[in-house]
Amino acid sequence: MTDVLVIGGGIVGQVAAIELAEAGARVTIVDAEMNAGSTANAGSLHVQMQSRFMRLYPEQVPNMEASLPLYVAAAEEWVRLDHRHGPFELVRKGGLMLAEDDAQMAFLEQKMKRETVHGVSVELLDRPALDRIAPWLGPQIVGAELCHDEGKLNPLVANARLRATAEGLGIELHTDLIVDLESRPGGIEATGKRKRYSADRVVVAAAWGAGALTRGLGVDIPSRAEPLHMNITEACETRIGHLVQHAERSITLKQFASGQVVIGGGWAARDRGRDTVPAVVPASMLGNVALAARLVPSIGGLRVIRTWAGMNTTIDGASVIGPLPSHDRVIMAIPGDAGYTLGPLVARMAAACAQGSDLTEDAWRFSPARFAA
Repeated sequence: MTDVLVIGGGIVGQVAAIELAEAGARVTIVDAEMNAGSTANAGSLHVQMQSRFMRLYPEQVPNMEASLPLYVAAAEEWVRLDHRHGPFELVRKGGLMLAEDDAQMAFLEQKMKRETVHGVSVELLDRPALDRIAPWLGPQIVGAELCHDEGKLNPLVANARLRATAEGLGIELHTDLIVDLESRPGGIEATGKRKRYSADRVVVAAAWGAGALTRGLGVDIPSRAEPLHMNITEACETRIGHLVQHAERSITLKQFASGQVVIGGGWAARDRGRDTVPAVVPASMLGNVALAARLVPSIGGLRVIRTWAGMNTTIDGASVIGPLPSHDRVIMAIPGDAGYTLGPLVARMAAACAQGSDLTEDAWRFSPARFAA
């Protein structure tokens, strides 16, 4: 029997396990190793509200907007994690959300006003101001919203370093798919496809798979997998320091220290079921890279050397953090949208709950109690 069983070995599960092990707990991670979550991530640090999310999930925007202070804190948490376990090629020169006409600039201006209320550091830039910091942008760009809190990192480096840290702390790592949780006197029994696991407490960091695990415990979390795809190019001489998005089109664009450009931002992949990594849709790849080349013309001649797909998680626009009602040995650790950004902070909050701390007053809005039957 272990002290804490962590279900899910992505960014949330690994950081939660590290926090708990450093506090003296015996920790076991069980991960299905589908290679579709954190291991498929493109490494954006999102803070400002993403236009894509606002367009596709308008009913969830109020929850995301109220969560903005958590995103600001999450970006700072990545800095702390980078100092402790990095470097992760973390760069925080800010994020640009681009506009191509007056209507898009007006949208950004209104969005900026809403974000400022919640402590996000943002400003509007006209084209001359953009030319001073991002001369590589296409001539049709008229301005942008600059979010100073945003940035980028290399998730391959971060994931590998955190995995090594976990192994160095003696955290047990098992490959298995947990299919059921059951409360027992003195602990929790988790049933996997390969074996059973007993623990005093369980941290559920299973992203879109969380809802299936908690339904039998009276909490119906509407976690859903959203298959998306990404691309990476060969290295180039253009130097893109910012995270780049668009006010109306789905895209994220950033450059690694290697000079390679990562292009993603929400273009659909094809869902092939729970047990299979999603498939790339050729039309998504072509549309995504064509948009990137229009926004940053100097990368238009680059070769795409890899295209892949992964799963994003959507719930209700807010994170799910803390113990289940009536089953307080089961602690949820599910970030809201932009889960890789929120991951380390959500992990630390969940780890604190697993050690007996209560959620702070301003974090109660993230409690799983809102989904209780």
